[in-house]
Amino acid sequence: MPEYSFAQSESCASGVRISVHDEHFRECGHVFVYFIPHETRRRTYALLEDLFVVESERNRGVGTTLLDRAIVVAKEYGCYKIIGTSRFSRDGVHAWYVRKGFERFGYEFRMNLD
Repeated sequence: MPEYSFAQSESCASGVRISVHDEHFRECGHVFVYFIPHETRRRTYALLEDLFVVESERNRGVGTTLLDRAIVVAKEYGCYKIIGTSRFSRDGVHAWYVRKGFERFGYEFRMNLD
């Protein structure tokens, strides 16, 4: 096997946390949106992480509100795509993403490091 050398440079990824609150200022849900530069495309894409709705607020539009806002924010940041991930066991969540206009696209491969 040939020997290789490595080089690395910092990437300037950033992100925002979006939350929804009820009339009593209690948080009903949140989502993190990370903006990741894509060197080849010279554009940024968005990654949704931890879209969560408090159980008592589910099926009341909170998730849709969060997702809609995340899409608006991703567009404001000039993103060319937005990616949402979900565990295999969440069939209802997968169907919800498809209803919202997302396409099933490949697999996510993961290695837990802790």
